[in-house]
Amino acid sequence: MSLCYCGSSKEFSQCCQPLLNGEKKAETAEELMRARYSAFVTVDVPFIIKTVSPTQSDKMSEEAVKRWAESSDWKELQIVTTSEGGKNDEKGIVEFIAKYMNGDTMQSHHERASFSKSDGDWFFEDGVSVLPTMEKRETPKVGRNDPCPCGSGKKYKKCCGRA
Repeated sequence: MSLCYCGSSKEFSQCCQPLLNGEKKAETAEELMRARYSAFVTVDVPFIIKTVSPTQSDKMSEEAVKRWAESSDWKELQIVTTSEGGKNDEKGIVEFIAKYMNGDTMQSHHERASFSKSDGDWFFEDGVSVLPTMEKRETPKVGRNDPCPCGSGKKYKKCCGRA
């Protein structure tokens, strides 16, 4: 027995595996998102393709999906937020971060994914990358030759600015 790849803290056999095997349907958009992540980890390309909306599936390349899944060492799925996508909803959005190793480099895939339900089945519609936001300083930047803000009377570079 092993924990599920999706990070749910449940056993794989009790979490995503029944969805991947077709024994169970995803009840929510988030549940499908988690199963799709597990499908990337296990390189279950048929599941990934099958869970794409029929209106979008012609844009999917099985070979490209397989190449990405196989060339990545999937490390972690973090669900950032979900909007709608519950059992009684027809649409939902799941924002997530998937972390993986690509060679020697840790990568993060941050996406806001749209899902829709058709005839009781959830499908991935489309995803939009979430770009990092710029942080604006609340206080002015301390220059290396400015007095240290700790009040020591020393220059910042000789006090708290030491590396």
